[in-house]
Amino acid sequence: MTKEGRDTFLRGYAAIFATVLIWSTPSLFQFYLNQFYDPWAQNFYRYSVACLAVLPFMLYRFRQSGPKIDRRIFLACLIPALPNVVHQISQNVALFHMGPGVYAIFIRSSVIITTLLALIFFPEERWIIRQWQFQIGTLLGLAGAVGVLWFQPGTEGGPIAWRGIAIAFTASFCWALYSVLVKRPSARLGPVRSFGLISIITSALLLPLTLAFGNIATPLQAGARVNIILIISAVTCISLAHVLYYVAIRKVGVALSQTLQLLCPAGALGLSALFFGERLTNAQLWSAAILLLGAFLAMRVKTTAEPTAA
Repeated sequence: MTKEGRDTFLRGYAAIFATVLIWSTPSLFQFYLNQFYDPWAQNFYRYSVACLAVLPFMLYRFRQSGPKIDRRIFLACLIPALPNVVHQISQNVALFHMGPGVYAIFIRSSVIITTLLALIFFPEERWIIRQWQFQIGTLLGLAGAVGVLWFQPGTEGGPIAWRGIAIAFTASFCWALYSVLVKRPSARLGPVRSFGLISIITSALLLPLTLAFGNIATPLQAGARVNIILIISAVTCISLAHVLYYVAIRKVGVALSQTLQLLCPAGALGLSALFFGERLTNAQLWSAAILLLGAFLAMRVKTTAEPTAA
């Protein structure tokens, strides 16, 4: 690998670990906000705030260089926005069935789905998927995520209802699909412009859903403290984290970017225990350890190819 390629890959890793740090917190913000916002309103306002935060930078980028917004670019951003809307809603609903720490672990099951989708859509990433460290790491990560959910008691003391599991799986699948579909517009427009346009489309799609099923007046009823927390979560967990995630996808590829997100549950579990008193059983802790081992193995892939070249 050339020096330029090595620097590019290191920047990709820096972007990944920044998103890991930030994305240890979304389920905690959403779990807290579920007390005041319905899932439709919460996602509409969070994405609207995130859109406004990145809008000046997006407009500046479009004025400076790169392709102008046309029908083809709009459609390229609309396609990943559709599963993104489903993911945003379903993850909020899933948090009514399980704690934020457990959800943060289970959503990592999207790794195996992303791997399969990347294998189908992006031949340039097969050099990563073929490596045994990546394969074993992904399987261990998935097994750990399933184990944490399997041994988690539900709100009534028994196992989590199948409905909650189905909703969580829907969120996981749609996140994987979004991660794969966003690669093309990100490569063409860059992280700021692509996320800015996708956030506008996502907010526009969430508005009629909120009007139909949610309470559009929630911010007036929730209070200033709750609204400030919503704004903080939107700017950090959506705007900043998504731009960094797009950078990581461009530098090191979809599959590796998604697999390293297996590290997020460690931070989420610690914060959830601190703020919400969530505790894991011994079986869940062992499952979490298997998950993190899988993430470590996936990080050991040999960087003999440069995904950005493709």
